Amino acid sequence: MAASGAPGGENTPPVAGTVARVVMLGTSLTAGLGLDPERAYPALLQAKADSAGLKVRIVNAGLSGETSAGALRRAAWVLDQPASLVVLEVGANDGLRGVDPDTTYANIVKLVEAVRRTRPEAKLALVQMEAPPNFGKDYTTRFRATYVRAAVATGVPLWPFLLDRVAGVSRLNQGDGIHPNEEGSKVVAATVWAAMEPALRAFANP
Repeated sequence: MAASGAPGGENTPPVAGTVARVVMLGTSLTAGLGLDPERAYPALLQAKADSAGLKVRIVNAGLSGETSAGALRRAAWVLDQPASLVVLEVGANDGLRGVDPDTTYANIVKLVEAVRRTRPEAKLALVQMEAPPNFGKDYTTRFRATYVRAAVATGVPLWPFLLDRVAGVSRLNQGDGIHPNEEGSKVVAATVWAAMEPALRAFANP
């Protein structure tokens, strides 16, 4: 069952000495499909946080094949424990399936609202995703803009494209050309860490 959250909502700091939870709600890209769990980028982020002396526990809540609609349905279950930060890596499978970007936009907005209802104490971040080019330039442009629109509408920070410097680079991807290999996962972790570290330092007690 979900707790109601501490009074004061997102501005309430964690109790000194506690370990803050960071929930990575995402797809197979977050789950680390094809990789050992310790090679998935959330585990690499945990190692970076540990090295930085930040008291956080990064939870990998990635699920292969999940669409933005699926993430919306799963949100309450995933957030059954307190969270200091919820990172939304959603919509990648929408882009692969050609889902209408307006539908993806509506689901992301509803997902943010669901997280705020379930975990009012948590900060949020939305990760930019991109659609493959096979549905045409208009679709990829609309899909990209979906994340900017959702971030503006909800006031949630928009983090860089998850697969920046990895997408389309064969040596950094597995045979399917979609999921990062171990080296690609390291690049993904570096991209996410650049955005995540300042957020963690705002609430993770050294």
